[in-house]
Amino acid sequence: MLARFFSAWERRLFSRTDDRVVRPFDWGLDWMDANGRGPATPPDVALADWARTSLADSPRFFDAPPTDEYSWEVESTGDQTCAGTVRFPSAITTPHAENNTVYARLFPAPRLGGGREDRRRAVVVLPQWNGDADAHVGLCRLLARFGLNALRLSLPYHDRRMPPMLHRADFIVSANVGRTVQVCRQAVVDARRAVAWLAREGYERIGILGTSLGSCLAMLTTAHEPLIRAEALNHISRYFADVVWEGLSTEHVRAGLEGHITLDRLRELWMPISPQAYVSRVRHAKTLLVYARYDTSFPVHLSRALVEEFDRLDVPYQLALLPCGHYTTGLAPFKYLDGYTLTKFLLRNL
Repeated sequence: MLARFFSAWERRLFSRTDDRVVRPFDWGLDWMDANGRGPATPPDVALADWARTSLADSPRFFDAPPTDEYSWEVESTGDQTCAGTVRFPSAITTPHAENNTVYARLFPAPRLGGGREDRRRAVVVLPQWNGDADAHVGLCRLLARFGLNALRLSLPYHDRRMPPMLHRADFIVSANVGRTVQVCRQAVVDARRAVAWLAREGYERIGILGTSLGSCLAMLTTAHEPLIRAEALNHISRYFADVVWEGLSTEHVRAGLEGHITLDRLRELWMPISPQAYVSRVRHAKTLLVYARYDTSFPVHLSRALVEEFDRLDVPYQLALLPCGHYTTGLAPFKYLDGYTLTKFLLRNL
């Protein structure tokens, strides 16, 4: 009965947004790194070779070369909880100039004894897919209130990084197979450069928190960033493709994929951005896995499958189960329970 209740509630919340577009299917070969394949190679074969090569050398695939091109903008919105915004170039260049600059807003922890802010602990925060400029700002303020400096990252093709022809962040998850991989890859290397900035500024213990799509990207970042000590993964799945194929939030994406590719093939091509591939690489960090009992966007069996993979590989983790669904996580009282769970874990492990 509760499952039916939450399923109907989730569907109502999902239906409040009616601007989703079914975009045409595309293999996205123009977004793929050159791999020496000839023009006669079938596009799915070329992408499969690229995926295998990327997965085999994922440290190279997610490499984030150091940069000195960080600049600081003082917050101009009057939000006294935000110190300002650090901006820097993305390590991956896309065809859209707006998307090639990264923005991260810093919410500092209270000052110590009236002096400078506490530079010991900081958390990079990755919001959900299609989160606007204010998404997760409340969570950042909560983290800061409890002594964790929060650096809220704008994901590729979101808010200030969105080109004029878009009104949703469709380029990071879409029926364009190669583009989805490359833009998610960009999000990971952007997060790594954000971590590098925090370390450069003197922050000593760094964690990462991601929600929904941000959770997947946070785990991929942790798997390739040794400076991260703790990760809080809020809504989880074993495979990227399966969430898109089965989830409520991505019904319009599946509509663009169906008839052109099978789930098995899509799972193979999107394996470089799937948590399944990197569970053994996050042993160096403390891990919190969070999923919702009545989630229809990240179906529960996919969340449980990732937990089982942690168990199979004997990778330590903590687990939290929310008594709600995906969209309802953002509503009271569930958002307070979720925020408390995430903050408590990071406080204990940073």
